[in-house]
Amino acid sequence: MGVSRESYDVIVVGGGHAGIEAALAAARLGRATLLITMQVEALGRASCNPAIGGLAKGHLVREIDALGGEMAKATDATGIQFKMLNRSKGRAVWSPRAQIDKHAYSNYMVDVCKSQTGLDLHEDEAVAVLTTTDLKTISGVKTRTGQTFYAPSLVLTNGTFLNGLIHIGDKNFSAGRIGESASVGITESLVTLGFKTGRLKTGTPPRIKRSSVDLSKMVLQSGDENPEPFSFSSPFDFNPPNEACYITNTNISTHKIIADALDSSPLFTGVIKGIGPRYCPSIEDKVVRFSDKPSHQLFLEPEWTHSDQLYVNGYSSSLPEAVQLASLKTVTGLEKVEFIRPGYAIEYDFFPPSQLKASLETKHVEGLFFAGQINGTSGYEEAAGQGLIAGINASRSIDRAEPFVLGRQEAYLGVLIDDLVTKESDEPYRMFTSRAEHRLLLRYDNAHFRLSQKGFDLGLVSQTNNQLVVERKSLAGKIEDYFENTYIKPERLRNLISSQPLGTESQSIANLLRHPGIEITQLQYLLPSWIQACDPPLLNLVATNCKYRGYIERERLQVERLSKHLSVKIPGDTDYASMKAISFEGRQKLARIQPETIGQASRISGVSPADLSILLILIRKIVSRET
Repeated sequence: MGVSRESYDVIVVGGGHAGIEAALAAARLGRATLLITMQVEALGRASCNPAIGGLAKGHLVREIDALGGEMAKATDATGIQFKMLNRSKGRAVWSPRAQIDKHAYSNYMVDVCKSQTGLDLHEDEAVAVLTTTDLKTISGVKTRTGQTFYAPSLVLTNGTFLNGLIHIGDKNFSAGRIGESASVGITESLVTLGFKTGRLKTGTPPRIKRSSVDLSKMVLQSGDENPEPFSFSSPFDFNPPNEACYITNTNISTHKIIADALDSSPLFTGVIKGIGPRYCPSIEDKVVRFSDKPSHQLFLEPEWTHSDQLYVNGYSSSLPEAVQLASLKTVTGLEKVEFIRPGYAIEYDFFPPSQLKASLETKHVEGLFFAGQINGTSGYEEAAGQGLIAGINASRSIDRAEPFVLGRQEAYLGVLIDDLVTKESDEPYRMFTSRAEHRLLLRYDNAHFRLSQKGFDLGLVSQTNNQLVVERKSLAGKIEDYFENTYIKPERLRNLISSQPLGTESQSIANLLRHPGIEITQLQYLLPSWIQACDPPLLNLVATNCKYRGYIERERLQVERLSKHLSVKIPGDTDYASMKAISFEGRQKLARIQPETIGQASRISGVSPADLSILLILIRKIVSRET
C-alpha cells in the first residue's frame, strides 16, 4: 500500500496498539499523519494474550477512552467475555477485563484506521531516523524500499520488532513475532544519535487444539452476567457474548519434566541475555523460583468466537517443542493435547525511558517520541496509553504548544509515564494498582469524570460525548447529596440488615453505606424512583464515594499539599554538578535523568529527602534570579 506524498506533520512507525493510538490521535487533532507498518492487515494484532484489561490495565483502558482513544471501543465491539476482577477486594482495585476475538479486534482497528480522515497507511519498514545536520531535530525516516518521508514529529512504536530474535529450545531465528520479520536498522540509527539501548525478553504460550482437550475435567470460568462496558460511548446494558474459559493445574509430574529439561532451555543456558517480566515468568522460571509449589494454574482461553485454537495462559515457555508437549500431557484434561504452535521467547531492543521527557519526547532529539515496548513496557494497555500521549504531544510540538502531561494524582497514565521516565528499571514494566499512591482517587469507574474534560479541551472528545459525561457527573453529585442528607429510621432496616448493629438513631444513607458489609443493593427499596432508574454502575460509583468519603477527602488534601512543591519546574539547563550541597549520588542521578519537576526528582532512586530539600531551595533561587 503506497502513498503519493512524502511530507507529513506526524509520522508513526509501527502498527501495534501504541502506533494505532498515536496515529489516530494525531490525525484527529488535524495533523497530516502517516502510519508506516509492515502489514496493514495486521494492525492491532493481539500477538500474545487475546485479552484487554485486567488488574490496573483495565483502569488504563478506561482512561484511554476518556481521553478520546480507541482501545475501549474496539474491546466492547469485539469482546467475547467480560469480567470484573478483584470483586472480593476494595473498589479501588476492581478492574475490568475482556477476552477478545483477536481477528475481529484487528479487523476493527484496520477499518478505523483506513477510514480516519487525515491518516495515510503505508506498508514498508522504517530503517533509519533522519535528523537535521546538527543531529538535534527530527526530519523524517527512510524505509527499506528506499523511500524517504519527512515530518517535524516522529513517533516510534516498534514493539518487539527491533532486532527481534525468537527462541524455541536450541533454535533461534530473527523475527518480530512468529511469521513476521524483525526490524533492522532503527536501533543502529538511534545509537549513532547517542541513544543508549538494551535487550529485554518476553514470551508467549503454546496454542493448542480445543478438539484435543477434555474440557469436562477442568473448572469452567464464565464471564459476568451483566458486564460493564469499557467505553463511555457503549450502552450500559450491552449484551456481549460470554465464551467460556477453563482452569486446570500443572502438577509434580509436569514440573519434573520441565526441571529435567532445563539444560535445553535458552533461558537457563545463557543463550537468552535479555531480562524478562518478573510478574509474568515462563513456566520453567516458575518451576525453579517456586520449587515449593506443587502446582500452577493454567487458563485455557479461546482466541476468537467458537475458536478451535486455545491460548494456554500461564505457560509461557522457550523450552523445546517436544518438552512443552510432553509436560502439558501430564496436566488434567490435556492428556491428548495437540499443538497448533509451541510457545516461544523473543528478545528485542529497547531504549531506557530515562532518555525521555514526561511528554514522551526524547531528550536527545527534538520532535522524536517513543511509545510502547520500545520504552521497556509490557502489555497492550501500557503501549496504547503511551501511544495516545505520544500522538497528542507529537501533534502539539509542531506549534510549540505546552506538552500534555498527566500527574500521578490525575491518572494511571500519569503514574505509568512518571515511573518510566524517573525510575530506572532493568526489566519490562507492568502496571499494577499498587504503583499508584492515590488509588481511591483513580478508580476505573470515575475515569471519565476525571479525564473527559481534558480530552475535550485537547480536541479528541466530542462536545456531545463530553456533555453526556458532564450530565452524568452532575447526576452522581445529586444522588450523593441525597444519600448524605436523607436519614432512615433503624426500624425500617432491622428486617433487612439484621446482622449489623445499627443503633437507635436515624442514619443517613451515606452513613449506612459506610458500615462494613452494607451495599447499595440492600438499600435499593428505600430509594426514590428517579434514583432506582439509574444504571447500576452509576449507583455503585456514588455508593463507593460515600463509603470511602473520609479517605477520599484525606487523599485530596494530601495531593493539594504536595502539589505546591512537586509541581515546581526545574530549568532544562540546570548544572547539578555545581550543587555541592547535594550528595554525589544525588547529583549523578539528577544529571543523568534530568527531571523536569521537583516531583519527578523526588521519585529518582538515590535522591534523598535531604537532597530534595536543597534542590528545591536552589531551584527557587535560580528561578527568582531569572525573573
